[in-house]
Amino acid sequence: MSSILVTGGAGFIGSHVCDALVAAGHDVTVVDDLSSGCEDFLNPAAAFFEMDIRAAQLAEVFEERRPEYVYHLAAQIDVRRSVEDPLYDADVNVRGSINLLELCVAHNVKKFIFASTGGAIYGSPEKLPAPETCPALPESHYGVSKYCVEQYIGLYGRLHKLPYTILRFPNVYGPRQSPHGEAGVCSILAGLMLDGTAPVLYGQGEPLRDYVYVGDIARGCLLALKKGDREILNLGSGKGTSVKDLFSHIQKLTKFEGKAVLKDLRAGEVQKIYITGARAAEVLGWKPEVPLKEGLERTVAFIREQREKAAEEA
Repeated sequence: MSSILVTGGAGFIGSHVCDALVAAGHDVTVVDDLSSGCEDFLNPAAAFFEMDIRAAQLAEVFEERRPEYVYHLAAQIDVRRSVEDPLYDADVNVRGSINLLELCVAHNVKKFIFASTGGAIYGSPEKLPAPETCPALPESHYGVSKYCVEQYIGLYGRLHKLPYTILRFPNVYGPRQSPHGEAGVCSILAGLMLDGTAPVLYGQGEPLRDYVYVGDIARGCLLALKKGDREILNLGSGKGTSVKDLFSHIQKLTKFEGKAVLKDLRAGEVQKIYITGARAAEVLGWKPEVPLKEGLERTVAFIREQREKAAEEA
């Protein structure tokens, strides 16, 4: 059993990672400021500290909990907000990550596992699916901030011999993803259609994205605990699905009878991006296992369940 700290552990992906770590027998500590996370998603076996990753008090958590491994999932994840407020995006994602890296070095952490982005770092590559060797040409401040953190992690690896694995995520979807946020198209579409509201499909519904179920992503994170040292790995399916196709799948599940509203892409969004998973299969022994249709069924069922629960409590 290892002592593991997870930043963003009350969030959508982070809470699933915590569940996987607890199930594997590890002692888990969560740091989350609950700006987008939810206390209901916290694993009851995990110690919880409500805190911003930029806070000086984070040092006290390291002193008390003595983590051997750190999973860094806390971030400003909204591409549109990063374009509108790039200083905030950089402050959270870059300065917050440096604060964490400094503490990892000071406390002799055995490994740093970072949740990066394959959807925003590569920009609009000519060749798809994008492999890890694809040039990093972000088209949003969010993509730049994530790539910047990757560079800092590499630097800390060279300067301080801090072991690390960088995981570049695709579009992750599944239960616990908010239907009310700006990120997470699957849950947003499901929430709107369950309300009987016509969703807006940006890019005229044509953009292609790589959708991987959150349970598969959590499993990849767990495998990175002991494998993939000093690697940058895509956790992709290698398949692109259009927003229109996504709409059709969710329309059947929600029995929505209306039509979508089609609009142009917004600033910072790319037309086509989907990423490989071959390197992760080789290094981690990982590949996505949950088919899109099954994953969407679970997602819609979760949103329905949450609404029924809220109605009972009202």
